[in-house]
Amino acid sequence: MTREKLIQQIESYTPYNEQEEHDKELILSALKEREEIFTRKDTLAHMTASAWIINETHDKVLMCYHNIYRSYSWLGGHADGEIDLLKVALKEAKEESSLTSIAPVTEEIFSLESLTVNGHIKRGEYVSSHLHLNLTYLLQADEREVLHIKEDENSSQASQSGFNDDLCKRNRIEEIRANTLKSISNFYTL
Repeated sequence: MTREKLIQQIESYTPYNEQEEHDKELILSALKEREEIFTRKDTLAHMTASAWIINETHDKVLMCYHNIYRSYSWLGGHADGEIDLLKVALKEAKEESSLTSIAPVTEEIFSLESLTVNGHIKRGEYVSSHLHLNLTYLLQADEREVLHIKEDENSSQASQSGFNDDLCKRNRIEEIRANTLKSISNFYTL
C-alpha cells in the first residue's frame, strides 16, 4: 500500500451521509498536505484505523468499553507509520480483543470519520486534544472465542447506556449502526 493508493481508495469511497462527505474531504486534504499524518508526530491530526467486528452469521457486532472515550466503541488504533490501514485495523483488533480468527469481510473501507480526542494522560504524559482521521474496515471473527481485557485501552466498566460490566458486548449490527447514525445526525442538527 502506498499513500497514493490509499488516496485513490478514499476518493472512490461513496460517503454514507453528510458527515462522511465532509470527513472524506478533510482526510484527503490531510493525506495530501501533512507529511507526518501517519505518525503521532503530527500532534494536530493523525491517521487511525478501526474495525467493526461481526460474527460469522453477520447478526452481531463486537464493541468494547474504551477508557479514554468512556463509552462503548469499536476497536482500533494509531497507524504509527503504517500506510496500510486495513493491516492496522487487523492488528489493533487482535491486540485489543485477543481474538485470533479475525479476517476482513472485504478490503474496502466500511466507513470513515474524523474523531475528536480530548486532552488526556497517556503513559504518564499529557496528550493535547487532536483529531483521529479514521478509516473503519468490516472484519469477521468467531464469536465463540474468549475475549480478554487490554487494560491500557479497554475496561470492564459499565456504560451509562445500560450495558452490564462485561468487557465486550455483542449487539445487533443494524441497531448499533442506526443508533450511531442517529447520534451523529442529532449532533449535526443542534
